[in-house]
Amino acid sequence: MTDTSAGPEGTYGDRDPDALARRAGERANPDRDQHFLVDDRVLDRIPGYLPDDADTDHLLEIGGGAGALTDRLLAVVARRGSDGADPGFLSVIERDATFADFLREEFAGAVDGGLLDVVEGDALDVDLPPFTACVANLPYGVSSEIAFRLLPEKKPLVLMFQAEFADRMVASAGESAYGRLSVSAQHYADVEITERVPKEAFDPQPAVESALVRCTPRDPDYAVGDEAFFLRFVKALFTQRRKTVRNAIRNTGHISGLDDPEAVVDAAEEDLLRRRPGNVEPAAFAALAELAREHGSPMEA
Repeated sequence: MTDTSAGPEGTYGDRDPDALARRAGERANPDRDQHFLVDDRVLDRIPGYLPDDADTDHLLEIGGGAGALTDRLLAVVARRGSDGADPGFLSVIERDATFADFLREEFAGAVDGGLLDVVEGDALDVDLPPFTACVANLPYGVSSEIAFRLLPEKKPLVLMFQAEFADRMVASAGESAYGRLSVSAQHYADVEITERVPKEAFDPQPAVESALVRCTPRDPDYAVGDEAFFLRFVKALFTQRRKTVRNAIRNTGHISGLDDPEAVVDAAEEDLLRRRPGNVEPAAFAALAELAREHGSPMEA
């Protein structure tokens, strides 16, 4: 049986976030996009937001900080070994050298026991370790870039975002928050908000409310022949979200890479051309992107 003892604070999963921050000897720095989640109740709920069938053999956390969520995730991977089976494994990416060193020291037993690896570096630059699911309180300033590095991996994700960003991820066509982010995220996964988190759950408090988002990977109900072009085409049209689709296609060839936007307009259905991008469902975007590839002579990216 795997030994999940964690010294004086008991088994993994019950470390006090304030005590962890004190032991780390350094406060979170909002100027470096650091806002530590310190509400035990929220922390305890987060691992449970993974889909029921999620493989927890190798979890990934981005932005470990002082280790409050790391502690909860170690409980998950250690629990896998409680019945004599092989335990899971947790990789944590942390760009701050002070906190990376602290995580290795605080969870030395997990490191030595083969449960934990701390990767010091920027999550946008380092090679992502193999992982079966990711749970993270993301740095909000780069949350979009990190999310779209993770989503194409087609793994279950539970990620903390600014609430406004989360609302855009889950929005449907016709809603005010619907946009490029909605189409792009939902291209890869079923996306849902599992919990809204108030500012008071963090130290220091951010200026905005937050939300936990669960992304459950699945194939879209439409086909695209060139995924990179599809995402670029969606991005282009949403730069003209107040225009009709007709004018958005005409005005954004330099973004989408279309050599002949007018040919796409000539080939598309009039009903679709009269709509605005915010009222176009993802499947309709996909069909239009395929039409653009066929008639618009898209240039190489």
